Amino acid sequence: MSKDMSNKLSPIINPEELLKLQDSSEIILIDARAGVNAEENYKNEHLKGARYVDLNRDLATVETDPANGGRHPLPSFEKFSEVLSKVGILPKSHVIIYDDKNGSNAAARFWWMLKAAGHEKVQVLNGGLQEVIKIGFPVSSEVEKFDVVEKYPISGWKLATANIDEVENARNSNQNIVIDVRDKNRFDGLTEPLDLIAGHIPGAINVPFSENLNEDGFYKSAEALKEKYTAILGNKNAEDIIVHCGSGVTACHTLLAMDYAGIEIPKLYVGSWSEWSRNDREMATKKQND
Repeated sequence: MSKDMSNKLSPIINPEELLKLQDSSEIILIDARAGVNAEENYKNEHLKGARYVDLNRDLATVETDPANGGRHPLPSFEKFSEVLSKVGILPKSHVIIYDDKNGSNAAARFWWMLKAAGHEKVQVLNGGLQEVIKIGFPVSSEVEKFDVVEKYPISGWKLATANIDEVENARNSNQNIVIDVRDKNRFDGLTEPLDLIAGHIPGAINVPFSENLNEDGFYKSAEALKEKYTAILGNKNAEDIIVHCGSGVTACHTLLAMDYAGIEIPKLYVGSWSEWSRNDREMATKKQND
């Protein structure tokens, strides 16, 4: 599961490191916060120079039926290429992404998508928007001006994904591990704020993405994360591990944590619980398991 980390750009950048780069023309800063009024909040205040991407509009194709791909299915290669062009990203660009949820939301999703497209220089801001503002990174409410660039070449996803049938097979196999990164109450079926049915995929194990963070909201050290996930994954190969969440967004936070720890990136089940729970598949809750 481990990989060679020599000469590899860390997928995480700390606020102090970003602060030193604030005047650099070599980086493209991306605001990927999501949720209610996200774009309006960006317009009101964002890190100076940051360009905005929208989870629903740019990083997913949400007009489709959630039963077929979940709430945030991946966009087509053509659409994603246009998004990258629109925000000025070229294959050589050094991209740094932040959100306002400790990198656990759309920042991690955009990181995964760029990595999956073959992009090499991409990092997520540790601690998120609030932490770098605390140490003096300038903010702005101005409309950021930048050039639209040539279409980004994307020929396919270079990181592995799993579909609903693969998950069905994996959950019944001793060779595979299916990880659900949602919080324990959602996994147990005690609450479900977003999808129609509460519960989890039978056979999946619950490793909440929040456990990737320390009490201050920063990623735990790479060493601590490696120890944690090595204990969970054992000697399983990346292709035998599937990670999911509600709709394929926060799962990317755990994939980022694994990459940071020097562990091969497993498969992402993009449809996640939002797709699984809308199909005629077996489901489990804590009550059923007790």
